[in-house]
Amino acid sequence: MHLDHFALWTTDLERLKAFYVTYFGATAGEKYVNPTRGFESYFLSFAGGVRLEIMTQPSVASERPLGAPAAGYAHLAIAVGSVERVEALTETLRSAGFTIAGAPRWTGDGYYESVVLDPDGNVIELTV
Repeated sequence: MHLDHFALWTTDLERLKAFYVTYFGATAGEKYVNPTRGFESYFLSFAGGVRLEIMTQPSVASERPLGAPAAGYAHLAIAVGSVERVEALTETLRSAGFTIAGAPRWTGDGYYESVVLDPDGNVIELTV
């Protein structure tokens, strides 16, 4: 078994796609649109084969307030390859106006990480 993909709801599909493509090197697949349901999504592919599905649907956005906690979701961890890359990407995101929720540091369980928020407030850990 392996993890196939992770999915996030958003109210601004193009903004979230641009964030992951620009800062994390994701490759966006073709946009999927179901006009009957008003559902739209992209699959974003990352090095190593992991995919992130970003989705929007007007009825879901109106029922679930942005930033409302969802059972089971805590964060998305993205390994960037080195301590220096964690620090550099954290500063790039800070300079671009994104929220840095945790400065780069060694954690008690041995990870070097920083914590940033994507445009919708979802927590991303940048790790080595």
